[in-house]
Amino acid sequence: MNILGLSFFYHDSSAALVQDGVLIAAAEEERFSRVKHDAGYPQLAIDFCLKMGRISMQDVDYVVFYEKPFVKFERMLLTAMATFPRSSAVFRESMQRWISDKLWIKSMMLKKLGIPASKLLFADHHMSHAASSFFTSPFRESAILTIDGAGEWSTGTLGVGRDRKITILKELRFPHSLGLLYSAFTAYCGFEVNEGEYKLMGMHPYGKPSMCDKIYEIIQVAGDGSVWHDMRYFSYHFSRNSTLSKAFEEHFGRPARDPKTSDKSLDPFYCDVAASIQRVTEEIVQKMAVHLHEVTGLKQLCLSGGVALNSVSNYKVLRAGPFTDVYVHPAPGDDGGCVGAAYWAYNHVLDQPRGPALEHAYLGSEYTDAQVQAFLEKHSIPYEKIEDDEKFYDFVARKLVDGMVCGWFRGRFEWGPRALGARSIIADPRKSEMKEKLNSTIKFREAFRPFAPSVLEERADEFFDIPDAQRHFPARFMLYVTPVRPEKRSVLPAITHEDGSGRLQTVYKATNPGYHRMIERFGELTGVPVVMNTSFNLKGEPIVEDPSHAFNTFSLSGMDYLFLNNYVVRADAKKKIAETRFTLRHEGDTITELMS
Repeated sequence: MNILGLSFFYHDSSAALVQDGVLIAAAEEERFSRVKHDAGYPQLAIDFCLKMGRISMQDVDYVVFYEKPFVKFERMLLTAMATFPRSSAVFRESMQRWISDKLWIKSMMLKKLGIPASKLLFADHHMSHAASSFFTSPFRESAILTIDGAGEWSTGTLGVGRDRKITILKELRFPHSLGLLYSAFTAYCGFEVNEGEYKLMGMHPYGKPSMCDKIYEIIQVAGDGSVWHDMRYFSYHFSRNSTLSKAFEEHFGRPARDPKTSDKSLDPFYCDVAASIQRVTEEIVQKMAVHLHEVTGLKQLCLSGGVALNSVSNYKVLRAGPFTDVYVHPAPGDDGGCVGAAYWAYNHVLDQPRGPALEHAYLGSEYTDAQVQAFLEKHSIPYEKIEDDEKFYDFVARKLVDGMVCGWFRGRFEWGPRALGARSIIADPRKSEMKEKLNSTIKFREAFRPFAPSVLEERADEFFDIPDAQRHFPARFMLYVTPVRPEKRSVLPAITHEDGSGRLQTVYKATNPGYHRMIERFGELTGVPVVMNTSFNLKGEPIVEDPSHAFNTFSLSGMDYLFLNNYVVRADAKKKIAETRFTLRHEGDTITELMS
């Protein structure tokens, strides 16, 4: 049975294919379209999924959309009416957008997909979140916690999953939302909502949580973790371009930070704000988790929704208990809704047996040696190939030891927002100067932004506080921020954040043997089986998908080497092929061309 899940028309459009309970392919549209957070109809991602499944649209049994548009429209309409006339501008803009596109999603999808209406299903937004985590987890029975900005009406749910069924026990409703609260402080600190939340999380260790009391003065938190907002301080429910009211700024004593200056310096005041909202978020999530455990009595927890991208909070939920095991899907935000929608239909609605747990996130496209070589030769890019894998891994490891920064392009790209050793920029974590070098000359981004360590799963606990690392799937997906062991912080200065933590990725030999062996070889040379890892992209761009994207990023940055499978491109190639770079940037080598 073939189930195609879709998510689009908000942000991070995506598609996923589940075949007989197995997730065959999943990808965000932005990887192919090259439009960051592409919200459009995910035609390229759909084509990719069908190709990976070796099927046509006629072979698809059901297509499932990740939310119910008419219910969401109802929420927007009633909210606008309740806040009129303040909402007049956002109401007018929203109605234009909904009436022209979003309200007619069903008929548009039927026309584009060429399927009968009987094959099209719609899942609840938070059910899609719940299903994405539970049905890909290793648990047959689990408590489920979903938290985000807003779906149709729900902004958070408590539920339970048992084998093929999910039951929602409680929900929190718009406009009261932990996700929107965190986004409000994202805007206040000068970052873009739905884009800058991870920057706020990265900034929080530089501050002190000195403003928690002031935050609790504008919200109320019940014993079960449910949140009530004093809406005098917010404007996201009626404004088209503002999240905060004037009262919010007056309450905290400063105006919202100008986003034009927020990337250039670490203002202590806003660092304290970031630390405070992070602390409050952690406390609220923990209250929800404790209450959910009291209600269900279960030992396993599945987390999902955009707030589950808060890796700091995720780890603290695990460490604080009362749950002994936590699972987070590698794409817990709205992009992952397509996976959840497909599994909801397959398991919950159609009552089909559970498939295997999702042990890795390598669900994107990949390129053969022949395709890579054809690209390099077509554009006269100088290269060499190291045929023997062991010699290749040794070559890469030694270049890292020598202080080189390298682009690593190998295998199927990662599902979700994290680079996990398929489309990564790698460097030596022992060299403290690497953090500044990568931020300033490679990624062109804020100086405070941390970098992730990729560590061999079997040796992770030597360097990080994560006993029994093999049990913890979120660590494989870079969804835990854990303490670096105190005695190892001086060994790993480039990846140790201001508070002594690291957003680690544990690398499992069975699912990424090449990346694992390269790190292992680096460890043999240095005694440190850890490499510095960041996503293979420049600031404001999607992570690279095909060899042309990888070469563009390489040529426009200060990287020293580019590794495309076992092909090696050196930095001096950049000067020799300036004309090629111009051609690539303006024409591109599409996935169709390279895979044909």
